[in-house]
Amino acid sequence: MSNAIILLAIESSCDETSASIIVDGDVKSNIIYTQEIHAKYGGVVPESASRLHMKHIVPVVEEALQKASIKKQQLTAIAYTQAPGLIGSLLVGACFAKSMAQALSIPTIAVNHMQAHVLSNLIADPKPQFPFLCLTVSGGHTQIVQCDSPLNMKVIGQSIDDAAGEAFDKSAKLLGLPYPGGPLIDKYAALGNPKAFTFAQPNLPELNFSFSGVKTSILYFVQAEVKKNENFIAENLNDLCASIQYTIVTILMKKLMQACKQTNIKQVCIAGGVSANKGLREALISYSVKYNWQYFIPDFEYCTDNAAMIAITGYYKYLNQDFAAMDETASARSHF
Repeated sequence: MSNAIILLAIESSCDETSASIIVDGDVKSNIIYTQEIHAKYGGVVPESASRLHMKHIVPVVEEALQKASIKKQQLTAIAYTQAPGLIGSLLVGACFAKSMAQALSIPTIAVNHMQAHVLSNLIADPKPQFPFLCLTVSGGHTQIVQCDSPLNMKVIGQSIDDAAGEAFDKSAKLLGLPYPGGPLIDKYAALGNPKAFTFAQPNLPELNFSFSGVKTSILYFVQAEVKKNENFIAENLNDLCASIQYTIVTILMKKLMQACKQTNIKQVCIAGGVSANKGLREALISYSVKYNWQYFIPDFEYCTDNAAMIAITGYYKYLNQDFAAMDETASARSHF
């Protein structure tokens, strides 16, 4: 293993503290600590998130090294999430990575979080061939990315306002479901009728998304029905969840279908936290059969924020000798 490329990767963009070890492109460990404290506040509290990252980053990194049977002196480089995300959280991971790398006299690799979500599809077999399209859907972003090589990708469509994941979570909150509500909508949707209720869908040009109007449509509908029947939500929870999920997934898939037609690309992936949604996964499979796409879906472990996706991106950047300067700064917002 003396000539192997051994990377430690750190992800700390939001409320997951994660570390991963990758050896010659093969992920050996992927440790994730999820900060459950935010549930009682109905959303991530940035200051609490950064404090918990500081508390857990050392044991998480140690566990990743131990599970991979790697000593820190064997590391070739350290990759970390540079952007986008919560600035306080990002700074914890970036500062730790730089300090450890400097102590070991090895380089650092700055990774874009959204690029890493796309490349999570390259962690395990089967892997898509280039070029491929990736629908990246999370709480903060909704994008269609054309990926021509591991380090050559461009956003060809994105939300002009809210993200699909936010639409799920805000709708869940409206229904009285606890945070994070997206997975609960997915759970109850499996028991309901997806066409029980109809909500507005935007008609945007090109490949961009909009979810603000969808949220408003759901809000006004539920408020009107609750005025007529105070038990409306409880009596129709499954159907409401199914209809909300169907609406959001339909918006996503229509744009992905349009992107496939425009680019003539039939290798199609999904990524991001919302790619764990069963309704979206089933829709991708259904569309793939209908339109003769080859589809790729990451394991659940690689859908939410995790360091393995930072590791695989860092590996390709290492092969390209794309290292970060020590004065590279974390950024809450970033485009690629």
